[in-house]
Amino acid sequence: MADATAAGDRAQPFFGTLPSFDDFMAVFEEANYTPIPDGWAIIITDIKGSTKAITEGRYKDVNMVGAASISAVLNVTRVNEVPFSFGGDGATFVAPQETLPRVREALLKTRNLAAGGFGMELRVGAVPIAALRAMGADVRVAKYRLSAGNYLAMFDGGGLALADKLIKADDGSQGYRIDDEIPDEPPDLEGLSCRWEPLSAQRGRMLTILVQSLSARAEDQSRAYRTVLAELVKILGPNFQNSRPVTEKNMRFRWPPRGLRAEAIMSRGGRPYFRHLMFLYWQSFLQFLLETFDLSGGGYNAPEYRRELRANSDYRRFDDTLRMVLDCTVEEVRQVEACLDGLHRQNMIAYGTHQADSALMTCLLFSLPDSKHVHFIDGGDGGYAMAAANLKRQLAAIDRTADPA
Repeated sequence: MADATAAGDRAQPFFGTLPSFDDFMAVFEEANYTPIPDGWAIIITDIKGSTKAITEGRYKDVNMVGAASISAVLNVTRVNEVPFSFGGDGATFVAPQETLPRVREALLKTRNLAAGGFGMELRVGAVPIAALRAMGADVRVAKYRLSAGNYLAMFDGGGLALADKLIKADDGSQGYRIDDEIPDEPPDLEGLSCRWEPLSAQRGRMLTILVQSLSARAEDQSRAYRTVLAELVKILGPNFQNSRPVTEKNMRFRWPPRGLRAEAIMSRGGRPYFRHLMFLYWQSFLQFLLETFDLSGGGYNAPEYRRELRANSDYRRFDDTLRMVLDCTVEEVRQVEACLDGLHRQNMIAYGTHQADSALMTCLLFSLPDSKHVHFIDGGDGGYAMAAANLKRQLAAIDRTADPA
């Protein structure tokens, strides 16, 4: 990925200097979290009407647009200095003030591309960290290590959830939405790729899970999420080893890749679309040969890349919501949903789930020779977006019960 940021606009060292941990079960240990500096802001993108697009079979395009906002931001900042989280139909970032002009411009360019290339409305908004703290929320980040040089940000404190509500509810009067008009220029999306076949479920069903604690107390929230993880371990086994959605058996590369046209739209920059598409056809054909015959060439080592890809997939994450995509047997799905329902009836959590026969993978390639790449996993048929819709219905039912008026 290119780093086109001028020296004076680069994010100051923060996330890159934080200590990391590699045991996902430690994601709810308070000692692993550090408050985001007051001078930073939360930036959120999401596709308005993503559920409709998904029901029309456009879930791969939805994922591509959501991941594009991450690629656009990282290409104008330092990769390890702007913590982010992928949400399926959008993304969340925290960034310092000095980078905001570049981040805004990159996301507005991505918004224009989403509209012109895919007919989708990408909403963009930002809320200052200090404003969220004044409202009683906080934003803290932890650094989860996937492999050497590859990290995911985990967030807690309630600030992301509050920022999401503020941005989506903004009618223009609060100033959280970013609706500026800019010239229709392409964003820098170098490194964004979407070439792998859907990951077919090997054990039965791909289960997408979203969980939110219903408590306002930090210690109760942590207890709720720990309880969920402990119960899932009982059902699925230690560290979810058997339930990982990316395995050697279900990684398939066909030619031409079905996501190549979407990749061409996103990554062409100022190049003519057809010429760039032909280049990607040729490039992906070489990748197909390397993958088919387990070869290496041009810095691409097929067996090693697949091994790293499995390690660097983000099928578990936390950003005020526990998000997971797991390959489960039909019986395990039944047990997991029964467990979550039981915890919901205890007023401990709200949750949403979605089942599919596959998962989707969208890739960000930073530097293959340095083994720096991260792969976003979403459940098939719009897993996260559909699970989020189920979660919202459950939360709305709780609000109606709490306030009949």
